[in-house]
Amino acid sequence: MKTARIKNSNEKTSLKDIENFENIHNLKLSNSYKNFLLNFNGGNVEPNLFKISGAAESVVNVFYGLNISKTYDELSEVFESLDSAIPNNFLAIGDDPGGNQICLGISNENFGKIYFWFHDIEDNDKEENMIFLSDDFDNFIDRLYEDNDL
Repeated sequence: MKTARIKNSNEKTSLKDIENFENIHNLKLSNSYKNFLLNFNGGNVEPNLFKISGAAESVVNVFYGLNISKTYDELSEVFESLDSAIPNNFLAIGDDPGGNQICLGISNENFGKIYFWFHDIEDNDKEENMIFLSDDFDNFIDRLYEDNDL
């Protein structure tokens, strides 16, 4: 991560915790996202604005962490609560203030890519509510900006 700063990060997690999460939920996480979890385990990021498409933008409210006490920001809890809402080949890794989700692709065709899930348009089959944001987590973080960066 070049310019982004993580604040309010959670207690450190371990590679074993990450592997347990992957095994329990039968998925694999990209290396760049695993490194983020190992270094920060979620938290708030500055700057936090990102482009969705065209002139539309949103804000990263929080990135979820593993084995933390705040269940609404805990990766496993979020995974289980959104399991039937978000298409199966995505994992919610953070949210915006409106409850939309920042997602990591976890299947072959979108593995490691970052997407934005609009919660108002729930369609598991067509994935029409998924907007592509970035080729990988590090690139997504590097492209975050502040309001005055425009």
